[in-house]
Amino acid sequence: MFGKGKTVADQLVEVLIQAGVERIYGLVGDSLNALTDAIRRNDAIEWVHVHNEEAAAFAAAAEAQLTGKLAVCAGSCGPGNTHLIQGVFDAHRSAAPVLAIASHIVSTEIGSGFFQETDPKQLFGQASHWTEMVSSAEQMPRMARMGIQQAVGKRGAAVLVMPGDVLAAEATNETGAGHAVAGPVLGAPSDYVLEDLAERINAAKTVAIFGGIGCADAREQVLQLAEWLGAPVGHTLRGKDVLQYDNPYDVGMSGLLGYGACYEATHEADLLLLLGTDFPYRQFLPQKNTIQIDIDPSRLGRRTALDLGVAGDVGATITRLMPKLERKDHKFLDRMLTKHVRELDRVVDAYTRDVEHLVPIHPEYVASILDEEAADDAVFTADTGMCTSWAARYITPNGRRRLLGSFVHGTMANALPHALGAAKLDPGRQAISMSGDGGLAMLLGELLTAKLHNLPVKVVVFNNSSLGMVRLEMLVAGDPPYETDHDHVDFAAIARAAGLFSVRVEKPDEVRGALRSVLDHDGPALLDVVTDPDALEIPPHITKEEAAGFALAAGKSVLSGGVGQMLHLARTNLRNLPR
Repeated sequence: MFGKGKTVADQLVEVLIQAGVERIYGLVGDSLNALTDAIRRNDAIEWVHVHNEEAAAFAAAAEAQLTGKLAVCAGSCGPGNTHLIQGVFDAHRSAAPVLAIASHIVSTEIGSGFFQETDPKQLFGQASHWTEMVSSAEQMPRMARMGIQQAVGKRGAAVLVMPGDVLAAEATNETGAGHAVAGPVLGAPSDYVLEDLAERINAAKTVAIFGGIGCADAREQVLQLAEWLGAPVGHTLRGKDVLQYDNPYDVGMSGLLGYGACYEATHEADLLLLLGTDFPYRQFLPQKNTIQIDIDPSRLGRRTALDLGVAGDVGATITRLMPKLERKDHKFLDRMLTKHVRELDRVVDAYTRDVEHLVPIHPEYVASILDEEAADDAVFTADTGMCTSWAARYITPNGRRRLLGSFVHGTMANALPHALGAAKLDPGRQAISMSGDGGLAMLLGELLTAKLHNLPVKVVVFNNSSLGMVRLEMLVAGDPPYETDHDHVDFAAIARAAGLFSVRVEKPDEVRGALRSVLDHDGPALLDVVTDPDALEIPPHITKEEAAGFALAAGKSVLSGGVGQMLHLARTNLRNLPR
């Protein structure tokens, strides 16, 4: 295709197509004109218009996480870049291979304080493995391929900065043939490390496993190890998809969103094995008697003190390790499994039992009905906050479902644009956005994106007129809620005005039928459920300080005249408070 008249933008598009890219999510702008025109003239790739560049990066991140392959987003210069960075940051911290094309002002004006000028290299530096600017046509297509390799090889974001005039310039080099991009090297550690690892495991009477997303391709090896060692298996939120389903050794999840016997198992075992996780909450780890295995050496020991840190792929390491291990009995495992059942009966089932008549509707009840009615291969996306809690506790993985969220970066408003990316990738697969009213309000314009492309996303709004997680955090800190609650909003009416099918529900006996009508609708649809703002997620393990915080917050509310509020809060959560 090389010849007179081909632009650098044409060349960039060719490289992306060679890398398997089928679409670019973005919002058009004058500094991107050459790129969007190149896409217009090439039938092998499409431009997916969104209403905020942030959503473009979220959508690309969802696609990349579902496929494991490169996805691409783009933003125009200046404000387009500053919108884009939020989603790029989330993609990067989620280890999603995303290439962000950040256009820049005309190159002759860089450094002059020109209209809409920013410094993209500084801006995206913390949000990517690699951010570089193409200053001339002579650097292409090599720079584009370098960016792709950085994103795919290091699993995260790479940013290609392209001044508008460089995109529009005539290409000077031939594009050439593409090449296969390789991901991380998957290997086991050296023999002497494996011997040390085996000796330490064999010396421990009881062992527990706590696994994360790094076990995604090692599920069978982890379960084999658990059976051999009689080890209960806990998981992080990102490890839920991988390790919970059909797992006879599962003891739940630890952390602020946790449930079951995971905390006790990890603390009572003689040895804890951290497998493929960078779990950030140090207070939920024992901080002793721990071995960590991770493919990224930089993660070893940064969350907990280690007896041994092992750099290697989880699956490959276990495979090489198994012949060196002595078999252990299952007494510790059986005790933890028994405790796990008791904890599930008390914590997870408590809110969904006998709540069909409670108004406002308990959000846990909505999540449990959603779990029952959703497709076996549905993609769930959860907003950061209480929706993540309900997804963690009530959405059941089965090896075919997927759960996506901003589980590392922790930004609000991710659920809807994540669902847009999932629906664009595979319109025939159910994509369900578990949206908080606060998160949905931040990127409300993306309902228009769903309508524009007729993407069959199903948005379930947990509408409690409150920033529920912030509310909980205030209570834990000993403060009564302040500025967390807001006016009631009819999101169903807003969605209907945007052209979506929508239903609003205020009574629990209407939830299942309304949800079914939304899930069955052929096209984008929204279910607006009015839920109880006082239904709070309580961790399975809270410290004395946190318990004291609840008491202090209650006292402050009573002193300020809020007795009724605290009474309602107490009654709402009584069954779920740790005893």
